[in-house]
Amino acid sequence: MLKFFKKEKDLEKNSISIISLASLLIHAAKIDENYSDKEKKIIKESLINLGANNSEIDSIIKQAEYNEKNSNQILEFTKEAKNLEYKKKIILLEALWSIIYSDENADMYEANLMRRLSGLLYLDKKIVGDIKERIKNKRL
Repeated sequence: MLKFFKKEKDLEKNSISIISLASLLIHAAKIDENYSDKEKKIIKESLINLGANNSEIDSIIKQAEYNEKNSNQILEFTKEAKNLEYKKKIILLEALWSIIYSDENADMYEANLMRRLSGLLYLDKKIVGDIKERIKNKRL
């Protein structure tokens, strides 16, 4: 019986984590004031790659959009990102750069966001730069 409750608690924690990551991705998409369908598609695909249940994607996005709209800082979203395993941090970073370059342009607000997030995620600047260039070249 204790295993059942532990499993329920783990599922709830994972759900909260996925919603926080979705909120972060949505924040990146909205930072240039153009939240497009292309960006929504990237977010959905990225959340699945990060472990979200495909059948719950729409409700996760809806909750994350609400959270992002009603938040005045991104720290609550980045807390979950900091706890990700390295491989998932890379998936998140790829998703963020894909969102930023989905309109073939990175403005100063998006670049500033990525600098801050890279530091918060404790990722090497070279890896961040390599991912940025790969995504940028693929998009352009």
